[in-house]
Amino acid sequence: MATSEPISPSTTRVGWIGTGVMGRFMAGHIISAGYTLTVFNRTISKAQPLVDMGAHLAQSPLAVASQSDVVFSIVGYPSDVRSVLLDPTSGALSGLRHGGVLVDMTTSEPSLADEIAAAAASKDCAAIDAPVSGGERGAKNGTLAIFAGGDETVVKRLSPLFALLGKVNYMGAPGKGQFAKLANQVVIASTMVGLVEGMVYAHKAGLEVGLFLDAISTGAAGSKSLDSHGSRILKRDLEPGFYVKHFVKDLGICLKECQRMGLALPGLALAQQLYLSLKAHGEGNLGTQALILALERLNNVSLESAPAAAPSS
Repeated sequence: MATSEPISPSTTRVGWIGTGVMGRFMAGHIISAGYTLTVFNRTISKAQPLVDMGAHLAQSPLAVASQSDVVFSIVGYPSDVRSVLLDPTSGALSGLRHGGVLVDMTTSEPSLADEIAAAAASKDCAAIDAPVSGGERGAKNGTLAIFAGGDETVVKRLSPLFALLGKVNYMGAPGKGQFAKLANQVVIASTMVGLVEGMVYAHKAGLEVGLFLDAISTGAAGSKSLDSHGSRILKRDLEPGFYVKHFVKDLGICLKECQRMGLALPGLALAQQLYLSLKAHGEGNLGTQALILALERLNNVSLESAPAAAPSS
């Protein structure tokens, strides 16, 4: 695919690294749109549904890149990003031809996004940081919010691919996509604390929590977090749309950036501590809605039990 050629299934070969909770659905949209897709995942069984849809399985990120014009990655931690993209012997950049593009959709460190962009430019390639928000539901429905950092011309060129995954928002230079996603996580962190605190309060006050959530959902307290997680919490469905352990990682990166910037965000710090307590209890593989467990433990209550009569004043 020449750099000036528009992106289409007939001219563009796509690679995908990371087929976990989010990646498997996102990559599925690319295949369904008719693109040739080559995939790599450390746990091969997790890539099998995509192989069944027609994807080619590669043995390394380098092998993915050598058969692709645009390579997407969505993995767990910044160390994983560094490994799959920059490792000199097995990383994707080593296998990418001139004019190729790396698109990292992992929530990672802005400084690493800068480093990847510089390394790609030195090879006459491009790199975009494009972390996403919307969780498993957004990945499945192709309605993710995508925060893109890097060369705006490249981001615009990639728009046919981004459109399959959700809505792309151009945020600025390399690393700015990551900064936008981290700011997004700051908002979600305190929103989740507010949601579970409100639910525990309603329960303790003797309200039927389901009725309470319905009542507030159309008022000023309504939120996407409430819509996504309220009913799941009530059903005790704590399966991950987004892992606690990855949220702890994101909030840790946020706090590190705050320290670097001399910025005090006490709500973020409190949320990070509560999520860290879930991880300490062995609950890192649950979804972020498992925050309810931390508040239940703090107050020695359970939403599963019948609500107590409201304490008299």
